[in-house]
Amino acid sequence: MSARSSDVDYSPQKVILIIFSLAMGGFGIGTGEFAIMGLMPNVAQDFGVTEPQVGHLISAYALGVVIGAPLLAVFGAQLFRKHLLIALMAFYAVGNFASAVAGSYETLMISRFVAGLPHGAYFGVAALMAASLVPLNKRAKAVSFIMMGLALALLFGNPLATIMGQSLEWRYAFAFVALIATLTTVLVSVFLPLNRDEVRHSSLSELRAFNRPQIWYPLAIGSIGFAGMFCVFSYLAPTLLNVTQAEPLWIPVALFVFGLGGFFGNMLGGWLFDRFQFRSVGLILLWAAVMLALFPLATGSIWSILIACFLVALMVAMGPALQTHLMDVAHGAQTLAAASHHAAFNLANALGPWLGGMAISAGMGWQVTGYVGSATAVGGLIIFLVAQHQLKKQPVHG
Repeated sequence: MSARSSDVDYSPQKVILIIFSLAMGGFGIGTGEFAIMGLMPNVAQDFGVTEPQVGHLISAYALGVVIGAPLLAVFGAQLFRKHLLIALMAFYAVGNFASAVAGSYETLMISRFVAGLPHGAYFGVAALMAASLVPLNKRAKAVSFIMMGLALALLFGNPLATIMGQSLEWRYAFAFVALIATLTTVLVSVFLPLNRDEVRHSSLSELRAFNRPQIWYPLAIGSIGFAGMFCVFSYLAPTLLNVTQAEPLWIPVALFVFGLGGFFGNMLGGWLFDRFQFRSVGLILLWAAVMLALFPLATGSIWSILIACFLVALMVAMGPALQTHLMDVAHGAQTLAAASHHAAFNLANALGPWLGGMAISAGMGWQVTGYVGSATAVGGLIIFLVAQHQLKKQPVHG
């Protein structure tokens, strides 16, 4: 086997330019996904709807990710990765431009759904591209660099889009995202190599190869085990106001700290997988279960909840670890599996807030999100143990 993930050797400078171009797309997608959360009042006022109705726009985007990730991956399996990435990012630019010029709530709903369609496929194919550029024992680290764009969007992109939307108009935030997507399309066109020896698969062969337990286990882990982070993150603002009794100015600070934890967790996930392989997923889930269970105890003061936010967000490490594991087990269906990984995480994005909302509505208090999240992490850990048992019986061969 080659020392690299592919037989093509690139200079370190070329690899940096390629990964930067791909990460730029991740930054744009992350900013586009989360921008609406900081602009809910603005959109609600403009269209004369309630903030919960604006929340449906987030669900529409997530639904687009869930549907678009496997669909576009299957139809794009016969394309070269470079061409597919260009098409996906151009598609994302169009979806966000349509969001910026939407004339009604219904039109914006459709535009957000359309914008979500290329999300998962882009991240999946970009991860495969990044992994093919580096030695085999550094693939997870390369994948984490692609995902770093998403982490930086939480840290900087989302606050910047919010400020832009509040200072000018919410539409400028989506125009900004469309501009980033357009820039990424240009960067990918210029810097990504076109490898005509790249192995491609037909749509049917990807679907046949996808139907294996080794692929479905990690997708189930992501859908269930990662829901806890979204459960806590979604209700963090009301928890700060109603439980911690913090001033509203602490909300962006807490979101920044959460993003900081996600940034370091993203790098940690690549490091852990390169050293412990699939076992790293179990370690991350165990950490998540404990930190989420402790989260309610930390909501009494602003300093303890900020520390808890950082520690909970470290479970973002699960992203690059699961993504790289899927590359190992999804022989013949790598494009579809890598894209479906992001669909699974968006299912977690829907499941976590839904479960947390039911518990809060039942009168258990805002801080119950930590206990609910810990339960989902334990659920993911149980699936991991089953998957690990199966993996020992049927080890993966590269």
